[in-house]
Amino acid sequence: MSLPLRHFLLALAVVAVWGTNFVVIKVALDHLPPLLLATLRFTLVLLPMAFFIKRPAVSWKNLAAYGLLIGAGQFGLLFVAMKGHISPGLASLVVQTQVFFTIGMAMKISGERVKGFQIVALLLSVAGIVLIAAHGGGAATPLGVALILGAAASWAGGNIVARQAGTVNMLAYVVWASLFSIPPLFLMSLWLEGWPAMVAGVRHADALTWAAVAWQAVGNTMFGYAAWGWLLARYPAATITPMALLVPVFGMGASAILLGESLPLWKLSAAVLVLAGLAVNMLWPKVRVRFLAAT
Repeated sequence: MSLPLRHFLLALAVVAVWGTNFVVIKVALDHLPPLLLATLRFTLVLLPMAFFIKRPAVSWKNLAAYGLLIGAGQFGLLFVAMKGHISPGLASLVVQTQVFFTIGMAMKISGERVKGFQIVALLLSVAGIVLIAAHGGGAATPLGVALILGAAASWAGGNIVARQAGTVNMLAYVVWASLFSIPPLFLMSLWLEGWPAMVAGVRHADALTWAAVAWQAVGNTMFGYAAWGWLLARYPAATITPMALLVPVFGMGASAILLGESLPLWKLSAAVLVLAGLAVNMLWPKVRVRFLAAT
C-alpha cells in the first residue's frame, strides 16, 4: 500500500526529527551531565502530559519494565556515550542495530529459527560496526561503540515489552512509562555525576540548552510517537517501518552540516554496510513476495 503525499511527508518529518535529534542531544550535553539530561527529558515527557493523557490499560509491571529499559537503558547509555565517546552521526547509525537485537529476543521467546536473509542482514551490519570500531578514532571509541550497542539492546528489550502490552496508544504508553524512567536516572546521576555537577549543569545551561531539553520531550517524543503511531494505525507496518532507514541518514547529515562532523570514506562505507543490513532485513520478505507473485 502506497502512502498519499501528505502522509509520506508526515512520516518523513518524523524520521527527520528522530535523526536530527542526535545533534540536539549533543547541544544539550555541552552544559548538562548526560544522566541528568536523561532525567530531565523523561520528566518533561511525564509532566504535564500525565494530567491530560489517560494511563493505558496495561499493567504497572509492564510500564515499569518499559520505563527502565528505555529510560535507564536506552537513553541513559546513549547520552553517556555521546558525552565524548561517539559522534552524533555514528551514534544515530549504530543504535539502529536494535533491529537485530529485537529479532534475536523475539526468536528466543518464540523458538523461531533464524532465516537465511536475516543472517546476511546481520553480517552486513556487523561488518559496518567492526569498521567503526576499527577506524573510529576520536569519532567513536571502543567504549562508545559498546555503550551504544548496550543502548540498542535495551531499546530492543523495550520493544519486546511494548509488544507484550498489546495494542495501546503509544504516546500514552511512553508518557506513563516515564514515571519509572525518572527515579533510576536521577539516582544514577546523583551517584555517578554528583550533586555539585548536577547543580552546576543547571546553573550554566543557557536558553539553547533548555530548548534542546524541551525538544527531547515535545519533538522527539510527543510529536514523533504520536505521528508514528497514527501512521501505523492506518497503514501496514511493512509500508511505514522502512522509512526508519532514513533516521541515520538524517543523523549523519545533520551532524556533518551543523556540527562539522567529517564523513571520510571509512565512515560512509560503514554507513552503507549497516544500512544495507537493515534494508535487507526489512525489505527482503516484501521483495521476495513480489518476485514470486511476478513469476
